[in-house]
Amino acid sequence: MLRYRVYPTKAQKSTMNNTLELCRWTYNETLALRKNAWESEQKNIGYYDSKKMIPEWKKEKSELKTVHSQVLQEVVKRVDLAFQAFFRRVKTGEKAGYPRFRGYGRYDSFTYTQSGFSLDSDRLTLSKIGDIKIKLHRPVEGEIKRLNVRKMPTGKWFVSFLVETDTPLELQKTGLSVGVDVGIKSFLTLSDGSYVPNPRFFVTEEKALAKVQRKLSKLEKGTPERVKALKAVQRVHERIANKREDFVQKVSLDLVRAYDLITFEDLNVKGMTKNHCLAKHIADAAWSKLITITSYKAEWAGKRVELVNPYNTSQMCSGCGQIVKKELSERTHSCPYCGLTLDRDHNAAINILRLGLQSLRITGRCPSLQ
Repeated sequence: MLRYRVYPTKAQKSTMNNTLELCRWTYNETLALRKNAWESEQKNIGYYDSKKMIPEWKKEKSELKTVHSQVLQEVVKRVDLAFQAFFRRVKTGEKAGYPRFRGYGRYDSFTYTQSGFSLDSDRLTLSKIGDIKIKLHRPVEGEIKRLNVRKMPTGKWFVSFLVETDTPLELQKTGLSVGVDVGIKSFLTLSDGSYVPNPRFFVTEEKALAKVQRKLSKLEKGTPERVKALKAVQRVHERIANKREDFVQKVSLDLVRAYDLITFEDLNVKGMTKNHCLAKHIADAAWSKLITITSYKAEWAGKRVELVNPYNTSQMCSGCGQIVKKELSERTHSCPYCGLTLDRDHNAAINILRLGLQSLRITGRCPSLQ
C-alpha cells in the first residue's frame, strides 16, 4: 500500500466532498434496506441484492450519477463487510456492535476498485472528478489494483494505491535472531540487552492538546470560531499520529535489517487497555502497529516474525527456568535459585527469544538461526 498526498483545486475539493456525501447517503440507504428487510420480513439481503438497488436509487436521486459506478458498489460492499464483522462477533460472544448509520462528516473516503483512475507523471486522473496534482515522493512500482481517496480531519487529501508487485525488499540475511519485549518505560528491550527509549508522543503533546481543547470547549457550536478551534485540535492529533507512524516505521525497518527472526509476545493489547491506569500509555506506545508493520516487512524481505505465548515471560528466570514472582513495579529480576540479576525487561526478552526458537525447532522451520 503506497500513500501520497494530492492537491485538488477548490472546484475539485467541492466535487470530492460531494462524492463523500453521496457515498454516505448510499451507505445509510443500504444499511436501512437490510435493517428494514430483516425487522419486517425476517429477510436477509446480501451484497448482490443490495447492489441491484443502485440503478433504482439513481432514478430517485439523480446526483448519484455524478459518482463513478464502482465507487458506489464499493460503498455497498463496506456495508456487507460491516454485517459480516457483526455476525462474526455475535458467534464468538464478543460485544456485537450493530452497524451504525453515518452522520454528516462521518464518511471520509471512497474507493475505485478496478477502473476509473489513471496515473501519469504528477497528475492523477479520477473519473467524474478530473486531473489532480499528486506529490509522488516515491515511484509507484507494480500493478495498481485499487485506489482509495481519503480526506483527513485537517482537510488534507491523500490517495492510497494497493499495488501488486513481485519485487522483494532487498535486505541481506544475517542469520541472527532476537527476542523483543515491548514496554512503557522502554519502547523495546531486546534479548541482546539493547533497548529503544519510549518517545511518548502523546504525553509530550498533552499540554498543547489540552490548551487547544480548552479553547474549543468555550466556543459556541456552529460558529466559525469553533470550526477554526476544532481544526487546531485536529492538527495536534495529526501531528502525534504522524510522529508515531514515522517512529514505528523506522524501528521496524531497523529490526528487519538486523535480524532474520524477530520474536514478539502475542499480546492482547485491547484487553490490556482496560487497565485505566496504563491505557493511555499503552495506546501511545502502539505495540500492535509495530508488530503488524514488522511482520509485513519481514515477510517482504524473506524473513520471519514469530509470536509466542506471553505467559510467565517476565516471571521466569532466563538463567535456570525457575519462576520468580515479581510485582509490576519491580524493574529488576533477581533469581534466588541461580543468582542471575538483570533488568526485568531484558530477562523477558531472552525468554521470548527462547520460546520463539523453541517453536521453530519443534516444527523444523528455521533450524539455522542463532
